[in-house]
Amino acid sequence: MNDFFLMIGIGLLLLIFLVIIRLVKGPSIIDRVMAVNVLGTKTVILLVIIGQVYGRLDMFIDLALAYALLNFISSLVAAKFIKRRKDSNMWRDLNNKEQRNA
Repeated sequence: MNDFFLMIGIGLLLLIFLVIIRLVKGPSIIDRVMAVNVLGTKTVILLVIIGQVYGRLDMFIDLALAYALLNFISSLVAAKFIKRRKDSNMWRDLNNKEQRNA
């Protein structure tokens, strides 16, 4: 059974490397934020698998829950930052357009 979880863990590590490529090459900031979110989710799953392999599931579940909460909060903060930046750019563009028309 541990061999099965080991193979699943190795497969997840390979998928994490693909997500890291998207994180580096992402054409927009939204792609990068989504890549960080997916990376966090895969890390939580990997922590649970590691806990199962080592027989310390109780300890690794606590770590996985803490990391999942941190990942969720960072996603909310990044989304709020992007929204504020987009709103400020919208107001700046509107003011520039009004000044050109005046």
